[in-house]
Amino acid sequence: MRIGSRTLRNNLFVAPMAGVTDRPFRQLCKKFGAGLAVSEMVASNSLLWGSEKTRRRANHEGEVEPISVQIAGADPAMMAEAALYNVERGAQIVDINMGCPAKKVCNTLAGSALLKDEPLVGRILKAVVQAVNVPVTLKFRTGWDQGNKNALKVAKIAEDSGVQLLSLHGRTRACGFSGRAEYDTIREVKRSTRLPVVANGDITTPEEAKHVLEYTGADGIMIGRAAQGRPWIFREIEHYLSTGEKLPHPLVSEIHAVLLAHLHELYAFYGRETGVKVARKHISWYTKGLAGSAGFRHHMNQLETCEEQLEAVNRFFEQFGRENLRLRYDVELAA
Repeated sequence: MRIGSRTLRNNLFVAPMAGVTDRPFRQLCKKFGAGLAVSEMVASNSLLWGSEKTRRRANHEGEVEPISVQIAGADPAMMAEAALYNVERGAQIVDINMGCPAKKVCNTLAGSALLKDEPLVGRILKAVVQAVNVPVTLKFRTGWDQGNKNALKVAKIAEDSGVQLLSLHGRTRACGFSGRAEYDTIREVKRSTRLPVVANGDITTPEEAKHVLEYTGADGIMIGRAAQGRPWIFREIEHYLSTGEKLPHPLVSEIHAVLLAHLHELYAFYGRETGVKVARKHISWYTKGLAGSAGFRHHMNQLETCEEQLEAVNRFFEQFGRENLRLRYDVELAA
C-alpha cells in the first residue's frame, strides 16, 4: 500500500490514541506487523510546542519509517505552521485530526467538532497541504450525530484539497465509543472517492478485519483499542489475510517477555518516575483475561518504582509455571 511516494509494508494501521501511541508503542506494533503507526495528537498551538509532552510526542528517534504525525486544531494558519514544524522534525506523513470526540478537544472546535463547519474543513486541509511537501492524510468520523452524517461531503472536500488518504471511524462524534461501529458509510465513501480509504472501528479479530475489508471495499484497516496490551493482533491479522488460517494465541511466556521489553522501553523513554505511571495501564491491558489479573492490577497500581513494578510482573507470571498456557480471551475486547 502507498501513501504518496511512501510504500507501506501492508495495509494495517495503528490508530492514533492520546496517551497510548507513543514511540515505544508504535515501534512495538510495527515490530508485530503494522504497516503504519500514527503518532499521538500534537496540538497546533505553538505556545505548547516547548512543553515536555509535545517534545516527547515529536520524538521519532530510531523509529521505523514511515513516520506519521497527527496534528489537531481549528485555525488553518496554525495547522499549516504545525504541519511544517513536525515535518522539520522528521514527520514524513502529516495526519489531520477531525475524528477525536473528546470534549476537551471538541470544546476548542477541533477534532470531530470541525465536521460541523465544512468550509473550515476545506480551509484547514488546503492550508496544510500547501504548507508541506509530504503526503497529508485525514482521520475523521461519519458526522456530528446520526442526523448529521456528512462523511461523503467531507471526503469530497478532502479529495479536492489534495489529501492523499482517508481514515474513517464508523461512528459519529455524538456516539463517542458507545454502541457498534457501522460500515455502510465507509463503504459509501470508498465508492465515492478515488482516494485510498482506511476503515476504523470495532475491528478486534482477524475474521472481523477480513469482513470489514470485503464489506466496505476499503484499502486498509485501522486498529485502535484492540491493540492495547495486544500488539500481536497485527501479526494475527496479517497472517490470516494472507493465508486464511488463524495463528494460535500467544503463549503466556511470550506475553511476559513482550511486556518486560515494553516496560524497559517506557522507563527509558519517559524516565523512571513518569515511566512507572505510564506503564500501569499497559500492564493492565497485557494481563487482562489471565487468571488472577484483577487482584494483581489493583496491587500493581500502588507500586511506585520500576524495580517494584518489574518484580510484581515477574511474580504474577511465575504462577503459570511450566504450563506455558496460551492466552484465552475470556473477556470482551474493545476495538
